[in-house]
Amino acid sequence: MRDVTEAAPVELLVCTTCRRGLPVEDDAQRPGALLHRALSAAELPEGVILKPVECLSNCDQGCSIVLRGGPARWTFVYENLNEADDVATIVEGVTKYHATADGLVPWRERPVHFRKNCAARIPPIGA
Repeated sequence: MRDVTEAAPVELLVCTTCRRGLPVEDDAQRPGALLHRALSAAELPEGVILKPVECLSNCDQGCSIVLRGGPARWTFVYENLNEADDVATIVEGVTKYHATADGLVPWRERPVHFRKNCAARIPPIGA
């Protein structure tokens, strides 16, 4: 991994409309909104930009996030995340992702949840 001070900015997108299969009517109490709120309070690495997004169209797979970072990095979509249990896992994963030039954290170095719950891996724009 490389020096994070040289890394391109990384975006952590969080689907705030996710209900995680629950009958939640109050938008502010949706699991996705709660996950975004929890990540807003977490200590993310400098250079990571947290962004709320509406509907990643992965509704049946729990809360979903996206890690992306410029034209040279792979983009990843992770699913089955829980707003109460997975904040530390997301922080660990985005920290490791941010420390790469290409977004490819070696498989065994990824958080276990990320290894087992990757919905998509999208090549860099310049690939």
